[in-house]
Amino acid sequence: MVGLPRLVVITDWTLPGAAHRAALEAVAALGPEVCIQHRDPGAPVRGFLERARWLAEITARTGAQLAINSRLDVALLVGANLHLPVDGPRPAEVRPLLPAGRWITAAVHSEAELAEAAGCDAVLLSPVFAPGSKPGDTRRPLGPEGFERLARYAAPLPCFALGGMTPARLATLGECQGAAVQSGVLRAPDPSAVARTFLARR
Repeated sequence: MVGLPRLVVITDWTLPGAAHRAALEAVAALGPEVCIQHRDPGAPVRGFLERARWLAEITARTGAQLAINSRLDVALLVGANLHLPVDGPRPAEVRPLLPAGRWITAAVHSEAELAEAAGCDAVLLSPVFAPGSKPGDTRRPLGPEGFERLARYAAPLPCFALGGMTPARLATLGECQGAAVQSGVLRAPDPSAVARTFLARR
């Protein structure tokens, strides 16, 4: 199995198409330490699949990793890893269906949800800080202390920090596999430079 990435960049298909695709190509060019996570809530299945196939092409070309949000069928079709939301299937249920060498991440916000994530390879703990891409999110941020408490509870499972992440904030966290980011990278004037700064923090 390819090792876990150190930076997860989550797609935002509400952004202008050309700029969004250019940003994704730029961060994918950084190679296997970066994973593009294909998230496209509400998209028709075929549209979701078409975008996943495009992402599979650019990640295959650059060596970056690819994870599909929620859709096991699409992950299988494009040869990707899988990310499961809180309300999705449990990792242990889908593990037998994934080929050897594919990893699974799960979204987690609490100790109770960690128990439901048994069988995954890593978790995305959120929101660590107020998410820039979800201004209406009313959940109380974990903060560094809350993140580290959940990370200790999850150990030895690797944990990514999601929600309002910046390179400086990532540097304040202890045991952390890396950051999962959307607007902080994709809306930046130079997405590749910001992604490299994130990678340099771990």
